[in-house]
Amino acid sequence: MKPFKPASFTAALVCASALTTSLPANADIWGYVDAQGVAHLADHQVHEGYMLFKKEAPRPVVEAFNPPPLYERSPGGGGAIQVNAALRVAIAPMVAQVAREYDLDAALLHAIITVESGYNPQAKSPAGAIGLMQLMPETAARYGVKNIWDPMENLHGGARYLRFLLGMFKNNLDLALAGYNAGENAVVRAGNKIPQYAETQAYVPSVLTQYDRLRSPGSPGASTIAPTWLPERQQLLIR
Repeated sequence: MKPFKPASFTAALVCASALTTSLPANADIWGYVDAQGVAHLADHQVHEGYMLFKKEAPRPVVEAFNPPPLYERSPGGGGAIQVNAALRVAIAPMVAQVAREYDLDAALLHAIITVESGYNPQAKSPAGAIGLMQLMPETAARYGVKNIWDPMENLHGGARYLRFLLGMFKNNLDLALAGYNAGENAVVRAGNKIPQYAETQAYVPSVLTQYDRLRSPGSPGASTIAPTWLPERQQLLIR
């Protein structure tokens, strides 16, 4: 191989590096000039004839971008509840429509959804309850829900069941909520009282806490929920 003077070697590589666009923008440049005086560039040492022509400075460490969480914490009767705030806004018009259809307070439906699923339409409990309103498959079938995973159908099924419970327990919201969680037969067996199940005992005050919060003017999310204001929660009338 014909030897080259360092100056010629460097000049050839400078010219080649100025013309090439094939190497990554942030890469080391290794150079080799063959016997015919042709400069070859690479981002690594192809063979021992290649010399490091340009060393790329170490890239600064950039912290990973952490987008804001989709979830917020909503105060509950037994502790904070995780709520998907973005889905809450998206689902609010459907909740308002279903509430009007079944003559229910939209804020009440929102309170139940908050506790049941946190607005996750894909939620499934260990017991098999599904969707926004956490319907059991047999309850969904009972109220004509064909696709339990569909948010609107799930809302309709839950609202129908809630309206039935309010009628059965003469507008006693505490008992209606207990029935929604444990089943109406469990409430009847308990002597028309909240059953002594730990889950139901925690569930009823948790939903009522959310309901009272959502019915308070100026509460977080009130503008997206637009509930019907009622003076007392026991005054849910069947028309």
